[in-house]
Amino acid sequence: MNTLIAIIGLGVLCLLFEIFEWRKAIIPVTVIGLLAVLGLNISEFNSPEAYYNNMMIVSKFSTAFSALFIILTLFLVILSHKFYENQPGKLSDFIAIKIFLLAGAVAMVSFGNLAMFFLGIEILSIALYVLASSSRQSVKSNEAGLKYFLMGSFASGIILFGICLIYGAMGSFDVIEISELSRSAELPIWFPIGIILVAIGMFFKIAAVPFHFWAPDVYEGSPTLTTALMSTLAKVVAIATLFKLLNVMNADLSPSFQLVIVIISMASMTVGNIMALRQVNVKRILAFSGISHAGFMLMTLLSTTNAAGTLLYYTSAYALAGIAAFSVILYVCKHNENEDITNFHGLGKTNPLLAAILTASLLSMAGIPIFSGFFAKLFLFNQTIQAGYIALVIVAVVNSIISVGYYFKLILAMYTKEANEERTATPITIYAVAVIAIVLNIALGLFPSYVLDLLA
Repeated sequence: MNTLIAIIGLGVLCLLFEIFEWRKAIIPVTVIGLLAVLGLNISEFNSPEAYYNNMMIVSKFSTAFSALFIILTLFLVILSHKFYENQPGKLSDFIAIKIFLLAGAVAMVSFGNLAMFFLGIEILSIALYVLASSSRQSVKSNEAGLKYFLMGSFASGIILFGICLIYGAMGSFDVIEISELSRSAELPIWFPIGIILVAIGMFFKIAAVPFHFWAPDVYEGSPTLTTALMSTLAKVVAIATLFKLLNVMNADLSPSFQLVIVIISMASMTVGNIMALRQVNVKRILAFSGISHAGFMLMTLLSTTNAAGTLLYYTSAYALAGIAAFSVILYVCKHNENEDITNFHGLGKTNPLLAAILTASLLSMAGIPIFSGFFAKLFLFNQTIQAGYIALVIVAVVNSIISVGYYFKLILAMYTKEANEERTATPITIYAVAVIAIVLNIALGLFPSYVLDLLA
């Protein structure tokens, strides 16, 4: 709770800095503030579970994921320094929106009441709608913002209808009461239907097949920094929230519901990877890659009682690789009209460090050792085999092999093609974020137990 209050205070402070025209101090103060919030959040980790009128529950799960969200937001704020340099008057707005988005993310993983859960989703979603359409001069950005708004609104409506059915069945929004009632009483039919509707709405949010069709266009049309946020922070928040929702509400998955999750997981991996092979735009490649990774993350829902640590590890590995990759994309495509692979030709010769970082992040996403993406898939596959879903693991392994094809398409373009143009000087913030993110990714691969054991 203290973490959430501190984040909201930091967002308000950003807006006050704009009033007093202290724009140069906004990013340094926000970075320092986020580091302080991260320290405050970590200090709550070993405390006993705290219940705030059961509206919010601060537990190890919520604290661990909140720490990941804060770290990702920290990277995104640092990258904002150069990304918004031509719009100094709007800097405070964009930074404040990101901070308030973080508040929504923390509320989503800390909810103890379905009203707080929905409030967190709306705070997160509204911030993303604004950021997706924030490049007002771009037709693609306007299109992306409208598509995302329409699809997100439908998803929110489905979630709200599901919550209404759960309330109608249980007479309460409190997840602890709902959990107890679901164990003791004979459940009305509205309860499982409500759970299914909420799950469908969350599948929209994580862009799982067949609810994925908005993602490629929205990722491509949004400003690159917003795409980075959607691909990493927003996706991680949605899957962590869905995991907690099914866990805390004691929504024991029936065999038929488990079968649906297996099918959606397989379809997300396969459709994401096959469609990514055909793309030439890097943001669309990463959009379909994200759909594929959503399929992998859904595998944790098949064993919610003991998969929290695996989910935290997988999301951390994926998000850090994504941040490192988008740092390089921000640099390469800053002065270009598109993000086609041709922009990356010869990057291995003109900027070997950034080319190496992008290569490392793509290899991590593909699941190549020594990167944490490999160990994340290894632990996930092992857990899924123990749960008895061998066919799903076989499909996942085949899809991991397919994914190497489009990741290497970009890697080969950097090292085997001639550069099209001279590169400009690289901002220190790009280097800093890219290097730190990929170093953390490799460190997770070398010392996986530090994250896996947090939620054991």
